[in-house]
Amino acid sequence: MDKTCPQEYIVLAHRLADAAGDVISPLFRQKIEIIGKADDSPVTIADRDAEAAMRRLIETAYPDHGIFGEEHGVVRGDAEYVWVLDPIDGTLSFISGSPTFGSLISLTRNGVPILGILNQPISKERWVGANGQTCLNGEIVKTRSCANVADATLFAYGAELMEGDHGPAFNRLYRAAKRRRFGYDCYAYGLLSLGFVDLVADCDMKPYDYCALVPIVENAGGRMTDWSGNDLTLGNPGFALAAGDPVTHSQALEIMT
Repeated sequence: MDKTCPQEYIVLAHRLADAAGDVISPLFRQKIEIIGKADDSPVTIADRDAEAAMRRLIETAYPDHGIFGEEHGVVRGDAEYVWVLDPIDGTLSFISGSPTFGSLISLTRNGVPILGILNQPISKERWVGANGQTCLNGEIVKTRSCANVADATLFAYGAELMEGDHGPAFNRLYRAAKRRRFGYDCYAYGLLSLGFVDLVADCDMKPYDYCALVPIVENAGGRMTDWSGNDLTLGNPGFALAAGDPVTHSQALEIMT
């Protein structure tokens, strides 16, 4: 399908990133309340207020568009255009004072991500992926070539990837890669788009965790799918595998399956 993103939507996405950053930045490394969700993951007033600020802007500009947010749920989820929001991807990093979190903003059309923003409000870094290119603060960036997983630098969510039914598949990839690092949340995908990381693997992903990252990775020259090689859309959450080089991506899938 046509993945062209109208410029007016990109302009709004920048406004959303600005609004979220205005809420989040003053609360970074401050003593704020940490609230536990039903799944025991943490959330703060920064997460909730940042998403609320973005939702208000969307409702004003495009009241017929859908919104899928981590903190405040889904409205008009069957709309042609749906905004997918994660105000702080990496809340544990945020509350720990580590600037490896980011605000993730995506626009999907008929379930397919066509625009992605990763905004790091502390370091003032903003990745935008759309319409055939990925930019960091306005400068076009590209992934790097890596012809073999044996030469690859792999970043991964955490040790949870080594456990459960999916553990054997990830362990094969982990052993095959030359260098490995756990953590870094969404920031790892930004590093991949810059050519400093070759592979990123994640599990237990929701649409707000990955929809913004797909356009960033793929418009920079990489490939991002689930662990079976299927394209990531609003409808297939779970696992994610990103590679800067499509050849490495294919090799990684073979290793894992």
